[in-house]
Amino acid sequence: MKALAARRHHPMALLVILLLALVATGGLYAAFQPQAAQAESYTQDDVEAGQALFLANCATCHGRNAEGLVDVTEGSTLGPSLIGVGAAAVDFQVGTGRMPMQAAGAQAERKPPQMTEEQTRQLAAYVASLGPGPAVPDEEWLDTSQGDATKGGEIFRINCAMCHNAAGAGGALTRGKDAPQVIGVDPKHVYEAMETGPQNMPVFNETNLSPSDKRDVITYLETLEETGSPGGLSLGSLGPVTEGLYAWTIILTLLVGTSVWLGGKAK
Repeated sequence: MKALAARRHHPMALLVILLLALVATGGLYAAFQPQAAQAESYTQDDVEAGQALFLANCATCHGRNAEGLVDVTEGSTLGPSLIGVGAAAVDFQVGTGRMPMQAAGAQAERKPPQMTEEQTRQLAAYVASLGPGPAVPDEEWLDTSQGDATKGGEIFRINCAMCHNAAGAGGALTRGKDAPQVIGVDPKHVYEAMETGPQNMPVFNETNLSPSDKRDVITYLETLEETGSPGGLSLGSLGPVTEGLYAWTIILTLLVGTSVWLGGKAK
């Protein structure tokens, strides 16, 4: 005991205690952090095939090493760096046809995919090999039979409705951009969009929305799609603006028509 007491006054004692505290903190954080979506495993053949696809289709804008490119003459970014964006970002952008882009614009628009599912997977494998990032979600987190539509609706209205509309019909943003419709979108792509925050969308990673929360949001969107419009004609699901426009158009048409009819009768 005397030897142990003597070591407490050793100059290195404080450093050892600090290192032990850091190790314990890191271990507790790893043990109690929210469970993440399971990453898909890729082979070296997948990575090599993905690199060939990248060089042929993506390097013009993103650089041969995916480091990103800048137009020196205009000072604008041709394509951002893809190092660390993860497989989920590639699967979303390429799987929805947003990438490769056909032409520069305010934002990449959704269109029919130019690559097959296997090519998309290989391209995702290559980008995932460049640095750690969000992975393609496991099927467990896309199974809406385990989701809670009520909780998902609450999460969606708090975090998403201001841009995508409470009915998921999308809406206009500034400078020629828009928040796309999210009804009828593949659940995997909805999850990946929340995980990676494409374009104008914020990132909802595991620190603010857990995988089960994302599954609940997907369940809510599927419920909206299945329910349809209980009131009949949806008018684009854009709320009171379109409803008021339709009402005033019909009312004004009737008033003008009635006035013309009464003027004709008076003659």
